[in-house]
Amino acid sequence: MGKVFKFNKDVDTDQIIASQYLLFPTIDEMKMHTFESLNGEFASKVKPGDFVVADENFGCGSSREQAPSVLKALGVKAVIAKSFARIFYRNSINIGMPVIVSKELYDAVNEGDDMELDLENGIITTGGKNYSCTKLPAKMQEILDQGGLIASLNK
Repeated sequence: MGKVFKFNKDVDTDQIIASQYLLFPTIDEMKMHTFESLNGEFASKVKPGDFVVADENFGCGSSREQAPSVLKALGVKAVIAKSFARIFYRNSINIGMPVIVSKELYDAVNEGDDMELDLENGIITTGGKNYSCTKLPAKMQEILDQGGLIASLNK
Protein backbone atom coordinates (compact mmCIF):
# COMPACT_ATOMS: atom_id res chain seq x y z
CA MET A 1 0.00 0.00 0.00
CA GLY A 2 1.33 3.40 -0.97
CA LYS A 3 0.19 6.97 -1.52
CA VAL A 4 -0.54 8.53 -4.91
CA PHE A 5 1.40 11.53 -6.20
CA LYS A 6 -0.44 12.79 -9.27
CA PHE A 7 0.99 14.66 -12.28
CA ASN A 8 -0.52 16.02 -15.49
CA LYS A 9 0.30 15.11 -19.09
CA ASP A 10 3.57 15.78 -20.89
CA VAL A 11 5.79 15.73 -17.80
CA ASP A 12 9.25 15.88 -19.30
CA THR A 13 12.55 14.63 -17.95
CA ASP A 14 13.69 18.18 -17.12
CA GLN A 15 10.65 18.53 -14.86
CA ILE A 16 11.48 15.21 -13.19
CA ILE A 17 15.11 16.22 -12.55
CA ALA A 18 16.28 19.58 -13.87
CA SER A 19 19.52 19.71 -15.83
CA GLN A 20 21.43 21.81 -13.27
CA TYR A 21 21.19 18.93 -10.78
CA LEU A 22 22.80 16.49 -13.20
CA LEU A 23 26.12 18.01 -12.13
CA PHE A 24 25.74 16.47 -8.68
CA PRO A 25 28.02 13.44 -8.35
CA THR A 26 25.42 10.95 -7.04
CA ILE A 27 21.78 10.01 -7.49
CA ASP A 28 21.33 10.42 -3.72
CA GLU A 29 22.27 14.09 -4.04
CA MET A 30 20.07 14.55 -7.12
CA LYS A 31 16.97 12.84 -5.75
CA MET A 32 16.13 15.65 -3.31
CA HIS A 33 15.33 17.86 -6.33
CA THR A 34 12.91 15.46 -8.01
CA PHE A 35 9.84 17.25 -9.44
CA GLU A 36 11.11 20.46 -7.85
CA SER A 37 9.40 22.70 -10.44
CA LEU A 38 6.07 20.83 -10.27
CA ASN A 39 5.81 19.90 -6.59
CA GLY A 40 8.52 21.38 -4.38
CA GLU A 41 7.60 19.06 -1.50
CA PHE A 42 7.63 15.80 -3.47
CA ALA A 43 11.13 14.64 -2.48
CA SER A 44 10.54 15.29 1.21
CA LYS A 45 7.04 13.76 1.29
CA VAL A 46 7.35 10.66 -0.91
CA LYS A 47 7.91 7.43 1.02
CA PRO A 48 9.18 4.05 -0.15
CA GLY A 49 6.25 2.21 -1.73
CA ASP A 50 4.44 5.33 -2.95
CA PHE A 51 3.30 5.75 -6.56
CA VAL A 52 3.55 8.38 -9.27
CA VAL A 53 0.36 8.48 -11.34
CA ALA A 54 0.37 10.60 -14.49
CA ASP A 55 -1.66 11.46 -17.55
CA GLU A 56 -0.28 10.93 -21.09
CA ASN A 57 3.28 11.08 -22.40
CA PHE A 58 5.10 10.84 -19.08
CA GLY A 59 8.88 11.16 -19.37
CA CYS A 60 8.99 12.99 -22.69
CA GLY A 61 11.95 15.17 -23.58
CA SER A 62 15.60 14.25 -23.50
CA SER A 63 16.98 10.80 -22.86
CA ARG A 64 17.92 11.34 -19.25
CA GLU A 65 18.63 8.13 -17.36
CA GLN A 66 18.68 10.06 -14.10
CA ALA A 67 14.92 10.74 -14.40
CA PRO A 68 13.79 7.20 -13.53
CA SER A 69 16.85 6.75 -11.30
CA VAL A 70 15.87 9.55 -8.90
CA LEU A 71 12.34 8.13 -8.65
CA LYS A 72 13.71 4.70 -7.83
CA ALA A 73 16.20 6.17 -5.33
CA LEU A 74 13.32 7.87 -3.50
CA GLY A 75 11.55 4.52 -3.20
CA VAL A 76 8.75 5.09 -5.73
CA LYS A 77 7.25 1.64 -6.25
CA ALA A 78 6.01 2.31 -9.79
CA VAL A 79 5.07 5.02 -12.24
CA ILE A 80 1.59 4.47 -13.66
CA ALA A 81 0.49 6.60 -16.60
CA LYS A 82 -1.88 6.65 -19.55
CA SER A 83 1.22 6.55 -21.78
CA PHE A 84 4.99 6.98 -21.64
CA ALA A 85 7.66 8.42 -23.86
CA ARG A 86 9.49 5.38 -25.27
CA ILE A 87 12.96 6.35 -24.06
CA PHE A 88 11.76 6.95 -20.48
CA TYR A 89 9.96 3.60 -20.55
CA ARG A 90 13.12 1.74 -21.69
CA ASN A 91 15.38 3.60 -19.26
CA SER A 92 13.01 2.71 -16.41
CA ILE A 93 12.92 -1.00 -17.25
CA ASN A 94 16.71 -0.98 -17.64
CA ILE A 95 17.19 0.22 -14.05
CA GLY A 96 14.42 -1.95 -12.59
CA MET A 97 11.72 0.72 -12.15
CA PRO A 98 8.22 -0.54 -12.96
CA VAL A 99 6.38 1.60 -15.50
CA ILE A 100 2.78 0.57 -15.92
CA VAL A 101 0.15 1.72 -18.41
CA SER A 102 -3.40 2.20 -17.14
CA LYS A 103 -5.80 4.21 -19.28
CA GLU A 104 -8.45 4.57 -16.56
CA LEU A 105 -6.56 5.10 -13.28
CA TYR A 106 -5.51 8.75 -13.72
CA ASP A 107 -9.09 10.00 -13.88
CA ALA A 108 -10.14 7.87 -10.90
CA VAL A 109 -7.54 8.81 -8.28
CA ASN A 110 -6.61 11.90 -6.34
CA GLU A 111 -3.33 13.04 -4.85
CA GLY A 112 -2.84 11.31 -1.50
CA ASP A 113 -5.13 8.33 -2.17
CA ASP A 114 -3.97 4.95 -0.92
CA MET A 115 -3.29 2.42 -3.64
CA GLU A 116 -2.07 -1.14 -4.16
CA LEU A 117 -0.49 -2.65 -7.27
CA ASP A 118 -0.56 -6.32 -8.19
CA LEU A 119 1.94 -6.45 -11.05
CA GLU A 120 1.58 -10.18 -11.58
CA ASN A 121 -2.15 -9.94 -12.30
CA GLY A 122 -2.26 -6.42 -13.74
CA ILE A 123 -4.61 -5.02 -11.10
CA ILE A 124 -4.52 -1.71 -9.24
CA THR A 125 -6.74 -1.31 -6.18
CA THR A 126 -7.72 2.06 -4.76
CA GLY A 127 -10.86 3.43 -3.14
CA GLY A 128 -12.34 -0.08 -2.94
CA LYS A 129 -12.24 -0.48 -6.73
CA ASN A 130 -10.01 -2.44 -9.06
CA TYR A 131 -8.50 -1.00 -12.24
CA SER A 132 -6.73 -2.90 -14.96
CA CYS A 133 -3.21 -2.15 -16.04
CA THR A 134 -0.94 -3.75 -18.55
CA LYS A 135 1.00 -6.75 -17.43
CA LEU A 136 4.58 -6.55 -18.56
CA PRO A 137 5.89 -9.08 -21.04
CA ALA A 138 7.67 -11.95 -19.27
CA LYS A 139 11.15 -10.78 -20.29
CA MET A 140 10.56 -7.25 -18.97
CA GLN A 141 9.11 -8.61 -15.74
CA GLU A 142 12.18 -10.84 -15.37
CA ILE A 143 14.45 -7.79 -15.79
CA LEU A 144 12.48 -5.93 -13.10
CA ASP A 145 12.52 -8.92 -10.76
CA GLN A 146 16.30 -9.08 -11.02
CA GLY A 147 16.78 -5.36 -10.34
CA GLY A 148 17.36 -4.06 -13.86
CA LEU A 149 19.03 -4.95 -17.13
CA ILE A 150 22.63 -5.12 -15.89
CA ALA A 151 21.68 -7.28 -12.92
CA SER A 152 19.64 -9.50 -15.26
CA LEU A 153 22.55 -9.89 -17.67
CA ASN A 154 24.94 -10.65 -14.82
CA LYS A 155 22.71 -13.51 -13.66
